[in-house]
Amino acid sequence: MNYQIVLKLAFIVGVTLMGAGHGWSQQQATTTHALAMSGEPKYPADFKHFEYADPSAPKGGEVKMGTIGTFDSLNPFIIRGVAAAGTGLMYDSLTDQSLDEPFTQYGLVAQKIELPEDRSWVIYHINPEAKFHDNAPITAADVVFSFELLMDKGDPLYAKYYADIQKVEALDGLRVKFDLGDKPNPELALIIGQLPVLPKHYWQNRDFTKPGLEIPVGSGPYKIQAFKPGRSITYIRHESYWAKDHPVNKGRHNFAKRTYDYYRDPTVALHAFKAGEFDFRQENISRAWATAYTGPPFDDGFIIKELIDNDVNQGMQCFVYNTRRSLFKDRRVRQALAYAFDFEWTNKNLFFGQYTRSKSFFSNSELASSGLPAAGELKILENYRDRLPGEVFEKTYQPPATDGSGNIRGNIRSALRLLKQAGWGIQGKRLVNQKTGQAFRFEILLYESSFERVVLPFKRNLARLGIEADIRVVDTAQYINRRRDFDFDMMIATFGQSESPGNEQREYWGSSAADIPGTRNYAGIKNPVVDEMIEQIISAPNRKQLVLATRALDRVLLWEHIVIPQWHIAKYRVAYWNKFSRPQTIPRYSLGFDTWWIDPSKNAKLLDYKKKLKN
Repeated sequence: MNYQIVLKLAFIVGVTLMGAGHGWSQQQATTTHALAMSGEPKYPADFKHFEYADPSAPKGGEVKMGTIGTFDSLNPFIIRGVAAAGTGLMYDSLTDQSLDEPFTQYGLVAQKIELPEDRSWVIYHINPEAKFHDNAPITAADVVFSFELLMDKGDPLYAKYYADIQKVEALDGLRVKFDLGDKPNPELALIIGQLPVLPKHYWQNRDFTKPGLEIPVGSGPYKIQAFKPGRSITYIRHESYWAKDHPVNKGRHNFAKRTYDYYRDPTVALHAFKAGEFDFRQENISRAWATAYTGPPFDDGFIIKELIDNDVNQGMQCFVYNTRRSLFKDRRVRQALAYAFDFEWTNKNLFFGQYTRSKSFFSNSELASSGLPAAGELKILENYRDRLPGEVFEKTYQPPATDGSGNIRGNIRSALRLLKQAGWGIQGKRLVNQKTGQAFRFEILLYESSFERVVLPFKRNLARLGIEADIRVVDTAQYINRRRDFDFDMMIATFGQSESPGNEQREYWGSSAADIPGTRNYAGIKNPVVDEMIEQIISAPNRKQLVLATRALDRVLLWEHIVIPQWHIAKYRVAYWNKFSRPQTIPRYSLGFDTWWIDPSKNAKLLDYKKKLKN
C-alpha cells in the first residue's frame, strides 16, 4: 500500500478535536501508526516485520551472557540501588523504535497515534489486546500513573526528558492525551512514546523509590524466572506475551531464556567465556581482542570472533573534569591537562592501533562538527560571538597530538604556558598556585582495574607538569554512588548519543541538571549559551536544522575543554560460541542481537564438541 495514500486517508478520517475544556489546539488531527522525527516512516501501516528481522526464525534455547559487577535491585527506573542486567526486557512502551531509521517510533502498546500538524498535543490509543504479565489489561490510567510516577519518583532523567509536557490525562479507558505546550519541540511526541508502561495496580501501594528484589509485574516479552542476588538472573520468554506476533516483534525475542551471570572483572569474565560458561561477548578491551581470543575452540570454528561494521553514533568517551572542583574551573587549566594524554602512544602500544581519536561529542555521525564552521553553523554561532571563545570561530578543534614515540616535550611546554597564564607555577618539582601555594593534586576515579594501564602513562605525564594524580579503583556499587553524587575529581565517562539528539542534551549539559544528583551532567557545566543551543536542537523544525544546531553545540562543548577526548571504534567486536544464526540484514544503528536465534544444527554440533572436550 502506498504510504502517502495511507497518510492522506488517515488525515481525511481523522477526528477534528475542538478541545472544549481541554486547551487542545484547534486543528484537525492526523491518525497514524508511526511517527518519524523527519520525513515519513519507512514502514507503512500494513508492514509485517522490520527488514532486519526474520519472521521465520526458530524460537527456543537459552543464551547466557556475562556482565561485570553486582546488583541489588530489580527496579531500573530509580537512582537508588544497582539494577540487574536485562530488566528492560520485562517492559513494553507505548511505541518501539526501528533500528534502521534515525528516529522513528512505531505503535506497540499504542495501537495508533493521533496528533495535529504542530504536534502541540498527542493522543495515544491503547491497544485493547495489551496486557501485563498478570493478565490485567493495560489502560490509559496505567499510562498516566507511569508518567506521574517516573516524573515524581524516578531517575532524574525522566524529569529532564519530559520537562516540556504540560499535562497528561486519560480521556477514557484506552485513550491518553499529552499536552505538549506551545514551545516548538517536534521530538516530544516521539519520546513520550518511549515511556515504559508500569502497572498501577502493582505499584500504587508499594514504595517505588526503594530498591529491592521483589519480582515486579511487567508487560514485555520476558519475565524473571529466577535470580541469585548479585550473581545471576534468568529471564524466560513470556509465552502469553500479548504482542509476540506484533509487526515490531516478528522475528525478535527468539531465545526462550536469557541468563546474565555476574563476574568481578573483565579478565575473569573472558576466561569464563572461553571455558564455555556463557555464549556471547562484546569486547571493549583492545589488548584482549588482539591477543586473548585464541585456542582450540577458535581454531576448530566453535568460537567465532568477528568485527561487524556499524553506522552508530559513537558519542564521546573521555576523561571528564568535575568543574565543580576549584582546580578545574579555569578553562586554561582544563586545556593544559589534555596535553599530558598521549593518545598516539597509547593507541600504538596498548591498543594495537585499533582506535580512532575522538574529536566530537557525536563521533561517527553527520552530527559531528569538523573544520571551521560553515555558513549554517555560523548563523547560529554569531548570536553568541561575544560570549564564546574566539577559537570556536577561528580554529579547527584538534586534541593535542604527538608522534607516538612517547616524547611529549612540546606538549609539556604548551601545557606549562597555559598553566602559567592560569596562575600556576613550578616550585621544586610541584605545580602550585602562585597566590595560595596550593599544590595541584587530584584523583582519577575508576571501577575497572583494566583501565589502570591507560591511566598510568597519563599519570606519569602529569607528574612531568608537577601534578600529582591519584588513581582510585572502587567497586561498581561505590562507583555508581560516587558518580551519582558527583563525588569525584576526574573520571572516565561515555556520553552516548542517538542519531536524533534532543531533550536528553539538557541532562548532559544543561545548567538545571548540574546540581541534581543522578543526572549525566557529570562535568557540572553551567553555561547559558549551551542552554540556549540545546533548546535550538530540541526545537529544530527539520533534519537540516537539527544537524546544524548539533554541530554548533558540539563546537562550543569541545572548546570549553570540559573533557579530554579518548577514542572510538566504528565496529562491533563480538565473539560467540557457534550456536547462533542471524538475519542477513544487520540494522544500521544497532547490532540487533534480539533478532539472532539459536540454530538447532549448529547447537547440536557444539554440544557434541563440548562433550568431547569434557571426556
